[in-house]
Formats: sequence, C-alpha cells, structure tokens
Amino acid sequence: MVIKDGAKMSKSKGNVVSPDDMVARYGADSARMYSLFAAPPDRDLDWQEDGVAGVSRFLGRVWRIVTKYAPVARTAGAQKVDAPAGLSLKLLRKLHQTVAKITLDFEGRWHFNTDVAAIMELVNEMQAADAQLASGEVPAPVVRELLRSLMLILAPFAPFLAAELWEELGEDGAILRAPWPKSDPQLAK
Repeated sequence: MVIKDGAKMSKSKGNVVSPDDMVARYGADSARMYSLFAAPPDRDLDWQEDGVAGVSRFLGRVWRIVTKYAPVARTAGAQKVDAPAGLSLKLLRKLHQTVAKITLDFEGRWHFNTDVAAIMELVNEMQAADAQLASGEVPAPVVRELLRSLMLILAPFAPFLAAELWEELGEDGAILRAPWPKSDPQLAK
C-alpha cells in the first residue's frame, strides 16, 4: 500500500503522484530505486518526494565516483587483485559483504530496502577513501573490481545508470547479461 500525506493513495482522494512527473523530474532509476528503498515489501510505503530527491542525489554521487575513476579501472585490464592490504582490503571487504548480503536477499528474502542501504554504505566508504583512490594508494585492479562489482549490484535497482556506467568502465556487452559477482567468504568476514 502506498500512503501519501497520511492517507492511502487514490484518485478519488486526489493524492496520486504521477510516475511520469517523478521520472521527468528525477529520472526513472531514482523513482524505481526509491520505491524499492523506502519500505520492505510487507509494509506500507509512505511516499515522500524528498526521498526520491535523496536517491537522485545518491545516484549523482555514484555517477561522479565512477566517471572519476573509470580511467584507472580501464588501465587495470583483466589483472586480478593480488593480496590486498590496508585500505584496499577494507574496501574489498565491504564490497564482498555487500555482494553476499544482496545475493542472499535475492535468494528469497526480497528486502530490497536493506540492499539499497548496503549499496549506499559501500559508496560512502568509497567516497571516504577518495583521497587515497586519487593518489593511487589503492591499486588499479582493486579500483576496477570495486567499480565493476558496484555496477553489477546496482543494475537491478538502477538499470539505466548502471548500463551507462558499465560502458564508461569499458566493459563489453550488456550489463544485464554479465555474470553476478561472487562474494569471497574470506573477504566477506
């Protein structure tokens, strides 16, 4: 059930939010992701336009971080991450924990709101490491794995943005045909 201003949304009450207006203002991915983020599937959704705007700002942050570090990721090619330590290990641990959580939820729990929150936490950690990413302290193969996996886990929630950034990363083929990332149990601890 979608609630707006304390009442169930309905045409007769005149409190319906047009999805077309939300898509025109914030984009389809923002409207979709907000709907998935705002409440678990077994609870009512209290619609708030500020929430859609917040998701739109978050997706803008994702856009900026991926476009900023896509050139670094492309230089890594197919190199594998080798014995991460320090900040690289911390970022990869958060990534693998996020992948594990979302994978588990997709297997039956379907609480997408917590999945979106986990993606937001991952992006926050990546942004907190911006200076180290910019200085090259985090090796290119780690940056590639972070950005590539971020796009793969974001794709079910924001498919248009993820597809665009997938191409920016220089990846071949459609993102929705790419295999789901696997979580390393050792890194996810």
